[in-house]
Amino acid sequence: MDTFTIRDLRERTGELVRDAEAGQLSMVTKHGHPVFVAVPFDETMLREGVTVALAIKLFDSEVVSLGKAAKLAGVSQSEFIDYLGALKIPVVRYEQNELEREVAAFE
Repeated sequence: MDTFTIRDLRERTGELVRDAEAGQLSMVTKHGHPVFVAVPFDETMLREGVTVALAIKLFDSEVVSLGKAAKLAGVSQSEFIDYLGALKIPVVRYEQNELEREVAAFE
């Protein structure tokens, strides 16, 4: 997630728009404090609403945990996992070495 200041909005508007077109969240701050989050307008937002779309983006960007994202979306963790599955967003993410250790433990 990119962060923009109020001043940046004048000078870097194109970058903010490109981020949104690429499906990325951006936060806008004023004097170092968050003012708003720019959420990309996409199919998920149209279908599920702003809060679910924001929760999905925040989870996918690893800004919030699964539990916090589900709470933000106003659904159970199970329902939120279903949203993620429909979008092919992994719920669990392993580092390469973690995955190798897990596989080795089964052998």
